[in-house]
Amino acid sequence: MPSQLQGRYWTIAAVLFFVALWYLGSVMLPFLVGGALAYFLDPLADRLERLGLSRVAATSLITLAAFLLVVLLVLAVIPVLVQQLAALINAAPEISSKLQAFLVSRFPELTDSTSVMRTTLADIAQAIQARGGALAQGLLASVFSVVGWLLFIVVVPVVAFYLLMDWDQMVARVDDLLPRDHAPVIRMLAREIDTALAGFVRGQVTVCILLAVYYASGLMLAGLQFGLIIGAIAGAITVIPYFGAMTGGALAIGLAFYQFWGDWIAIGIIAAIFGFGQFMEGNVLTPRLVGKSIGVHPVWLIFALSVFGGLFGIAGMLVAVPLSATLGVLARFGVSKYKESLLYLGETQGPDQDGGED
Repeated sequence: MPSQLQGRYWTIAAVLFFVALWYLGSVMLPFLVGGALAYFLDPLADRLERLGLSRVAATSLITLAAFLLVVLLVLAVIPVLVQQLAALINAAPEISSKLQAFLVSRFPELTDSTSVMRTTLADIAQAIQARGGALAQGLLASVFSVVGWLLFIVVVPVVAFYLLMDWDQMVARVDDLLPRDHAPVIRMLAREIDTALAGFVRGQVTVCILLAVYYASGLMLAGLQFGLIIGAIAGAITVIPYFGAMTGGALAIGLAFYQFWGDWIAIGIIAAIFGFGQFMEGNVLTPRLVGKSIGVHPVWLIFALSVFGGLFGIAGMLVAVPLSATLGVLARFGVSKYKESLLYLGETQGPDQDGGED
C-alpha cells in the first residue's frame, strides 16, 4: 500500500479516536481507568503465574487484595484526609493572621492599613477560606460527576478484572493483526513504548505511593498538624520531579514554623524528613523503580496533561500519559530515520558512504 494512502488511513483513525474521546469521554472514563489498572497490574499477574498460579487464580488474588486495600482506605484513611483538608482550609485565616503579626513585629511599616503587603495577606487568607473548600469539593466532584458513583465503582473493577485476566491473549491477538511487512518495526516501537510507559506509570506511581506513606507517617510521628494531608499531597505530586518535595516541604516547614515557633529542633526534624525523602527519591527509588531514561520529559508531560485535560477532561488526562510516551518514541524513531536519509546526509554522504577517506 502506498505511503500516502497509509497516512490517510491512520489520519482518519486518529481523527475518529479524538472525536470519540470528545463526545464519549464521560462514558469511556471507567473503561480507561479499568484498562490503566489492568496494565499496571499485569506484571504482578505474570509473576504470580510464574510461581504456579493460573491466570484466573492470579487475577482473583490481585482483585481480592485490591478490594481489601480500597476498603481500608475508605474506612481509615480517606475520612482523615478529608477532615484534615477541611481543617487546614479553615485554619488558613488564623495562620495568615499570625504570619501578619510576625511580619509586623519585624517590619513596623506594615501597621499602615493602606500597606500593599498587609492588604495582600488579608486577601489571600479570605480567598483560601472562601474558595478552598469549594476547590476541594470541585476536584472531587470533577472526578466522579462524569459518571455516577455506583456506575464508576461497579464498572471499573469489572473492566479491570476481565482485561487483566485476558491481557496476554489480547496482546497476542493484536500482534496477529499487524501487517506482515511492518510487523517487526511495529513490535520494536511497541516494546519501546511499553518500556517508557512501564518506567513512568508503574515506576512513578510506586514512587508516589511510597513517598506519600513516608511523608505522611513521618510528619504525623513528628507531631505536625495536618501531617497526613501534607504528606499525601507531597507524595501525589512527586510525579513531577523535585516539585512534590519542594511544594510539600514548603507547606510542612511553613506549618512547622507556625506550630513550633521557637522549637528549632522540631522544625529541623520536619525539614530533615523532606531532605531524607528527597535523597531517597533521587538516589534509590527513582533509579530503581523508574529508571534513568523513560522517554517522558516532565515538561512534555505537563504540556500533554494540560492540553488533553483542558480539551477532554479527566478522560483526556488519562490518555495524555500513554499518548505522550507514544509520540516521544515515534519522534525519536522519526529522527533516527531522518538521520539515515539523503535529506540529512546529502548526496555526498549517502547511506552507503562513510564520509571518510577513500
